[in-house]
Amino acid sequence: MPTATAPLPPGARLIEHPAVPGGFAQPDFNRPLPSREGDRVIQFREALREAMSEEMRRDPRVFLMGEEVANYSGAYKISQGMLEEFGPKRIIDTPISENGFAGLGIAAAMYGLRPIVEFMSWSFSLVAADQILNNAPKMLYMSGGQWGCPIVFRGNDGAGGQLGSTHSWTVEGLYSNVPGVKIVIPCTPYDAKGLLKTAILDPDPVFFLESERMLGDKGHVPEEEYYIPMGKAFRAREGDGCTVVSFGRPVHFCLEAADRLRTEGIEVDVLDMRSIRPLDMDAVMESVQRTNRLVVVDQSWPFAGWQQKSSRRSSSAASTGSTTSQCA
Repeated sequence: MPTATAPLPPGARLIEHPAVPGGFAQPDFNRPLPSREGDRVIQFREALREAMSEEMRRDPRVFLMGEEVANYSGAYKISQGMLEEFGPKRIIDTPISENGFAGLGIAAAMYGLRPIVEFMSWSFSLVAADQILNNAPKMLYMSGGQWGCPIVFRGNDGAGGQLGSTHSWTVEGLYSNVPGVKIVIPCTPYDAKGLLKTAILDPDPVFFLESERMLGDKGHVPEEEYYIPMGKAFRAREGDGCTVVSFGRPVHFCLEAADRLRTEGIEVDVLDMRSIRPLDMDAVMESVQRTNRLVVVDQSWPFAGWQQKSSRRSSSAASTGSTTSQCA
């Protein structure tokens, strides 16, 4: 089993773990993050590429695999240029077999590597349900702490351009019910880079959900390295009229609504959750205690979704006057 370690990111420390050969790097999340404002403007897809490339340069155990990620530079050009830099042993084209290459990635993670597995669409991840829901999340538990599974599954989630229903799944409502996985859903290039870098370092399986409709979105992304912690919401707007909670692409719709309400003299709190496993309920409760109103905006089906959990916990806490902690 390989035990190679890589240079630690700036300010990070090495955490020994019996199920993760070589341990894992834990960023210093107390370090101030660089400014979200600036003139280094790149696309969402470029932010994802920078995150993967930076971690691959630092750690030889990290590799990317998926359909068309190498010779075609990715179906959405996210991995453009990476084959030329890292070579075919680390940027790997796979057959059209999600069940097969998802399982291969899990085995590689158990062996001590750090795979990034790209699904062209999270809709296609349903083919690999046994691997990603029944094996990766349970590996540490089922092995009695002997085997970890530090792997990132990433790809497009939700409605795309001119795609049918079978290619438009929003899987977070279904997958967030499974213990043992972390689910990250960023909405800006800044957050996409910082959260993906954190996901690659994480010792547990991470589902990283992107949106085809946002890959061309542009925003400032600092040139220096930075890591954003999971489970910490970002307040995108501040106000006391109402708490609006969302994640991913719908955050932009919330901001549009907030800007329109501002013209009417109403200021609302908009929370970008950024991850739903873990879910920063502390931030939601702090806001609701100020506004006394909660609107949850989600792109998933409403039945048995995380939005019901957020509303229920907020209502329960408000009625008892108590607070709550993060939901893992």
